[in-house]
Amino acid sequence: MNSQDKRWFDPAFMRGITEHRMSRRDVIRSAGVGVGALSLGAIMAACGVSGTKNAQKGTDVGTEGWWDAQAKTTDLIFANWPYYIDIDHGTHPSIDTFTANTGINVTYKTPINGNDTFYSKIAPVLKSGQPTGYDIIVLTTNAPVLDKVLHTNGWAIPLDQRKMTNFKANASTLVTNPVWDPGNKYTMAWQSGLTAIGYNPKLTGREITSVQDLFDPAFSGHVGMMSDLQEIGTVGLLAIGVEPSTSTPDDWQKAADKLTTQRPLVRTYYDQGYIDDLESGDIWISMAWSGDVFQANKAGFTDLKMAVPTEGGMLWTDNMMIPLYAANPVSAMTYMDAVYAPDIAGTIADYVTYITPCAGCQDYIRNTLNDPAAADSQLIFPSAATSAKFKNYYQYKDQSEVDTWNQIFEPIVTQ
Repeated sequence: MNSQDKRWFDPAFMRGITEHRMSRRDVIRSAGVGVGALSLGAIMAACGVSGTKNAQKGTDVGTEGWWDAQAKTTDLIFANWPYYIDIDHGTHPSIDTFTANTGINVTYKTPINGNDTFYSKIAPVLKSGQPTGYDIIVLTTNAPVLDKVLHTNGWAIPLDQRKMTNFKANASTLVTNPVWDPGNKYTMAWQSGLTAIGYNPKLTGREITSVQDLFDPAFSGHVGMMSDLQEIGTVGLLAIGVEPSTSTPDDWQKAADKLTTQRPLVRTYYDQGYIDDLESGDIWISMAWSGDVFQANKAGFTDLKMAVPTEGGMLWTDNMMIPLYAANPVSAMTYMDAVYAPDIAGTIADYVTYITPCAGCQDYIRNTLNDPAAADSQLIFPSAATSAKFKNYYQYKDQSEVDTWNQIFEPIVTQ
């Protein structure tokens, strides 16, 4: 058994790995999308951000001429979320491979515990025309702050498209030319995940195929739902047959009405504990995140399954980008593309077990890492048929829409 195999049998490790993503998803309610979360307006006011484009950045940043003028360095500072990269005895093998290949030394930091809170730290710095201290940062698609960084304030450096060779050769269609960043002008995906349904067929007595199964009285007292307002509101929209990304406030109210009828069936509205209760059998069926179910299977809870319902599952993506005024943009560009090399991408994906953005690393995981379970998993490498059922979240247009969403769905989880 090698060191990577041993990690699946360490209970302390498993709790850290399965809970980290849930903790992150809890705070990814970002900018008011959740109970007690900071409002986007409050963040913007606290940072002194007016919402206008930053005139200090110049007009040529990110052009080919600008990139050609940037000096190469041997340093890189990468800001990511906790527990979101491969680790072996205190080192990161994928980073070690990158450094050996390029001579670039990576300082890997984990200061991001929420899109909103991280934004509140970097926004005043960027507004003043100063570097954040990071060369790569990671933000999430369904968080309003991503749009603020990329578009409203223009605080991300356009990528050098000439240096995206691995990306162009190996990137999954799920992350190429995405709706949040057409043409991948500013971003390259780090990892993705899916919000769908986890269940134990031995307890449900049947396979789960539909969002409507979460509303089945036969499962009364054994249904788990998320307390995250964006997640629960979105599943309500799927339950009434409405496309979340094009929904309206009238649709939101109808979805809330549907979710209200479900309340007597629900054991708990979870933030972090649903996977434990699925494992114990206290709940039989629950809203779930794909990485958690896969990791539970690896830990020995092989009765658990993940279903992408016929109505669709929600795809979210965490994105790498280079913040304005970064000290080492060439190193950042080099690393972001290297993450799409099969050996580096495969090492990361085999460890974190979320949907990899690198379709080209499947054979590496199967043959070199000798992990056919991961290589064959629909939760890491979804097929075209599975991917066709993925849905995009609603993208809020302003703080008023965030407030309206919260007002409609918050009573579901608090009453």
